[in-house]
Amino acid sequence: MKNEKNAVAVGVDLGGTNVKAGLVSSEGEILYQSKLPTRASEGPRAILSQVGASIKDCLSQANSWEVKGIGIGSPGIVDNEGVVKSPPNLTGWDTIPLRSEIENVFGIPVSVENDANAAAIAESRFGAGRNHPDFLFVIWGTGVGGGLILNRKIYRGQSGGAGEIGHISINYEGPICNCGSRGCVEAYVGQRYLSHRTAERLRSGEKSIIVDLVKGDLSNIEPLVISQAAERGDHLANHVLEEAATLLGVALGSVMSIMDLRVSIIGGGISAVGDGTMNAIKHSIQRHVQKPLRPGIQVIRAALGNNAGILGAAGLIL
Repeated sequence: MKNEKNAVAVGVDLGGTNVKAGLVSSEGEILYQSKLPTRASEGPRAILSQVGASIKDCLSQANSWEVKGIGIGSPGIVDNEGVVKSPPNLTGWDTIPLRSEIENVFGIPVSVENDANAAAIAESRFGAGRNHPDFLFVIWGTGVGGGLILNRKIYRGQSGGAGEIGHISINYEGPICNCGSRGCVEAYVGQRYLSHRTAERLRSGEKSIIVDLVKGDLSNIEPLVISQAAERGDHLANHVLEEAATLLGVALGSVMSIMDLRVSIIGGGISAVGDGTMNAIKHSIQRHVQKPLRPGIQVIRAALGNNAGILGAAGLIL
């Protein structure tokens, strides 16, 4: 670790499984990192305890660095006062004033943001968005989340809920989404859908090396397995991913038309898929935006991977 005094921030990525935290420099270098289980099923007090413990661990390693503050990326809608509302996968958490809770413990400035927005900030400051002042950021993983970067700043909207592209309906008579609406893009391209759709096609008799990859247990099908099969030229895997990419592009095209955007940066676990899937997203967007926008459309992979949450949370302070 460096010994010279330098301004740093603690960045906290609060997830449903783990709380990840790190000491981050103003250049976007993670100087120290900590990970603890979230204990999400035990309720808000247990979760807050784990967040506090992860921060304390990082602060204990600060040595001569000047800690400017603590940034936290959290699931759920986050209002302007740092109150987190109804985050998915955190049991019993309805409305928690996360910023004030953490400030009261540590006595230094705290900033709280939605986790997808935090990842968008990270890509803007330190990753694939550095050369793009305006872009739509997409997290494609278990679900579909997003954030809007306009003039290098996150656009939050009146209540902090802007950018939730996963809940744009692409079929008002479609399947019911976890949010309660019908036909949301997340209900078509999220991890659960992809796994279910692939297993359904295999049970109907279609052939695929996916069966061998999961050793015959179709309940073990995950997007990573589908992607691995696609990279090996598997027809079914490629079709499932490209179908999902096309549907995602329908939603992204709507947003990019409304906001007059040209660039979309794709992150999340499924963003590791092959070029065929990324190209399918791009072509679908081009078909669903206004004609003058089409030549300039770019679809770019996110650059920061699993570190985006920590870096983006720290970016709220630095």
